Amino acid sequence: MTDAGAVRHTPVEDFLALVTGTLLVAAGLEMFHRTGVGTGGAPGLAFLVTYAGGIGLPVALLLVNLPFYVFSIWRMGWRFTLKTVAAVSLLAAETWGLPRLLEIARVEPIFGAGFGGLLVGVGLLILIRHKASLGGVGIVALWLQERRGWSAGKVQMAIDAVILSGTVFVLDAPHVALSLLGAVTMNLVLAVNHRAGRYLGF
Repeated sequence: MTDAGAVRHTPVEDFLALVTGTLLVAAGLEMFHRTGVGTGGAPGLAFLVTYAGGIGLPVALLLVNLPFYVFSIWRMGWRFTLKTVAAVSLLAAETWGLPRLLEIARVEPIFGAGFGGLLVGVGLLILIRHKASLGGVGIVALWLQERRGWSAGKVQMAIDAVILSGTVFVLDAPHVALSLLGAVTMNLVLAVNHRAGRYLGF
């Protein structure tokens, strides 16, 4: 929902938001990776592919999003879809480059899961407020919020619960619990800070 007094973001603002948002998400995913946990959404699906199939995370991020682009074009329009493709591509490049630019020697597991969730949540919030996403089920969550008024954070949390259930097949019990902590933290950021009608930028 937009307001008559809302001011559209400029292309420069959108570009800066895509870079900033995806970089925060990439940092959060690096925390998750160092902690050995999974998460929800498209990154969570990519982690499952990585853990189960041995495919690198950047490649997995690109692959799992392909089917959702069709839905995005159909329901969200070309502008949103192009921003999402750009965001996913940036994220894939950043998840490849970040470990080569930043070396993290040790991450305490509980902190890594919680802080990683905060970073991913804030990054996603920036992208959402610039009418973009990281693809996957996030597109469905945003569409339901715009069309039905459902909270994107709560919808995402419900879908993430299904995705996280898949971690029981590739991770041990402690890491499944840490994955849940990270996903809940991430979705709380969205549920508290992004509600239909609250933010007027578009």
